[in-house]
Amino acid sequence: MILTRYNLKKIDVPDLVVPDEELFDLPEKVLQFGTGVLLRGLPDYFIDKANREGIFNGRIMVVKSTDTGSASDFERQDGLYTLYIKGIQNGVEIDEQIINSSISRVLSATKDWETILRAAHNPHLQVIISNTTEIGIQLVQDDITRHPPVSFPGKLLALLYERYKAFGASSKSGLIIIPTELIVDNGKKLESIVLELAHLNKLEPAFMDWLESHNHFCNSLVDRIVPGKPQSEQNDAYEQESGYEDGLRTIAEPYCLWAIEGDEKVKAILSFAQAHKGVIVTPDIGIYRELKLRLLNGTHTLSCAIAFLSGFKTVKEAMDNPEFLQFINQLMVNEIAPAIPYAIDEQDKTEFIQTVIDRFRNPNIEHQWLSISAQYSSKIKMRVLPLLLNHYQNSNAVPESFAFGFAAFLRFVKVTADADGNYTGSINGNGYTVTDSNAAFFAKAWANASTKTVVNQILKDTILWGTDLTRLKGFKEAVSQKLETILELGTLQILADIELKK
Repeated sequence: MILTRYNLKKIDVPDLVVPDEELFDLPEKVLQFGTGVLLRGLPDYFIDKANREGIFNGRIMVVKSTDTGSASDFERQDGLYTLYIKGIQNGVEIDEQIINSSISRVLSATKDWETILRAAHNPHLQVIISNTTEIGIQLVQDDITRHPPVSFPGKLLALLYERYKAFGASSKSGLIIIPTELIVDNGKKLESIVLELAHLNKLEPAFMDWLESHNHFCNSLVDRIVPGKPQSEQNDAYEQESGYEDGLRTIAEPYCLWAIEGDEKVKAILSFAQAHKGVIVTPDIGIYRELKLRLLNGTHTLSCAIAFLSGFKTVKEAMDNPEFLQFINQLMVNEIAPAIPYAIDEQDKTEFIQTVIDRFRNPNIEHQWLSISAQYSSKIKMRVLPLLLNHYQNSNAVPESFAFGFAAFLRFVKVTADADGNYTGSINGNGYTVTDSNAAFFAKAWANASTKTVVNQILKDTILWGTDLTRLKGFKEAVSQKLETILELGTLQILADIELKK
């Protein structure tokens, strides 16, 4: 039996949330660019929950922007999919199963562009959501009369122009556009690209006025680990337990955040926010961005090489080690939280640290450290350096955990180029590939150089970091000492010493 609208009445699974029949008759209020698991596990989850509670009362028409992959499962299953929310929250194990009915249909931008343009005539339409990856929000010289335009901003502009014409520039026809791509100020950036494209396409001034006056491009931040489809063995078990096939089964962690920058008018339209405290509509989302970027992403970055060099493959595996767990706690509480360059209440920091611990320990998420290491140096520059520099604004004391993280990073990027142009390292006889745009620089720095020379050369490189890190009092010396210990004894020995200092 396949998961379909017709077969819902045949499904009998304890504690499974099954949609009521009347939800399928709700109007399409949202147009979504993207079919990925993050959208299914976060925005679509919130909208579905609100619909079940009689709050938002609107479904989602999804646009598949690229030709890669297939939408056949959506078509076959009437847009339905099962969302499994599994993990730990506030120390309590969470295990929820929901059949999501928020998606009304999935259309292909390549094959169904005329139908998508007709959706702009829908008087119920209020919101546009996107997740086209960071590459999707780029300015491309695009012609919006193409069927379809090449870029996502081009497609969006064509849709907005169609709506402008359909409703005669009515102020009530404006839309709320919420990109979820993981770039800072994603709404503002998308708006600037759309406006530039409008100028390049020589659209009339009246449209430009309507576009700027009656449409809201909202910065947003999404935060939820959504690995997606279960592994084959687990998926088979779910199918046997539930009695139905579902090609779109999706797993997500309990923690979820969708912070949207908007005023009271925006908040009123995004009524689905009332259904879950994880949706926050506020004039400034800076606090949520800083908490996530520093305490979640920054912690991942500073501990990544330490964990990998210690032999841990996944985040969960590392968190099961009491000495690593102790290090993570010390890192967040003693060094990252005090150095966040943004005014945040201490209680908010403390609560967020606990969510990070819960999320890292989730037994249902296989988050590989090697995957986290991708573009390692740029992640350090964006996530960690503002913390390090702010620490030294407030104190001359060496941040020992930061120094340990940097030292492990330098050992991790001790690489050489192979015949295929890949940069590989080795730890305990096991090889690994480093995916970093600066890998050639690190390989050259390590070639026949002493530990102190490597540390000095890499830390002082202003092109790499934007500043000379050797000027930070005692930092270079601490990194050198820890790197020598890593090379001689390994990261586990340093973790053990930190444990003894509790």
